[in-house]
Amino acid sequence: MFERFTKDARDVVKGAYAYVEESGGGGQCVEPEHLLLALLDREGSRGSFALVALGLDERRESVREALREARRRAGLTQAETEALAGLGIDVEEIVARVEEAHGVGALAGDRKGTGRWSGRVSFGRGAKEVLERSLRVALAQRDRHIGDEHLLLALTLRPGVPAEVLADHGVTYESLVRVLYGSGGEAKAG
Repeated sequence: MFERFTKDARDVVKGAYAYVEESGGGGQCVEPEHLLLALLDREGSRGSFALVALGLDERRESVREALREARRRAGLTQAETEALAGLGIDVEEIVARVEEAHGVGALAGDRKGTGRWSGRVSFGRGAKEVLERSLRVALAQRDRHIGDEHLLLALTLRPGVPAEVLADHGVTYESLVRVLYGSGGEAKAG
């Protein structure tokens, strides 16, 4: 599959690895959030063009902040947080208590500075799903390559924090397809 990746898509994967390594590695895996962060860093690619066209250019920091907040909540989406609140569980209170006892970001899973990490960063299940789905998206669009735009489209299709954060900022699968392919590219790859 990686032989179909364009240079831009490969650069996104490298950027995602860099985000994990910057956070100290610590046995962490590349997750969909890391792929989105790497996509936000891109310039001059189809994916970055689509994000600019949808107005995300001036709101990139807002997306990064939303991803940081979700990470503080141990990766729970807002929808999951609200569902737990409906059951009487206050996630913000739990986060506050854990951070009070163990430090800010304790639920994020970062092990920066612990010195325990030795080995390679790998892909987590979610990131693998995004990569696999990007191939299906490319095939559905009849593209012979997998570009960063396909990774972006795949992130919007996979339920989770990146899709929720993108949707909250006006970036959905449908809006991306309109920008990237015009009205004729409405095929959906699940």
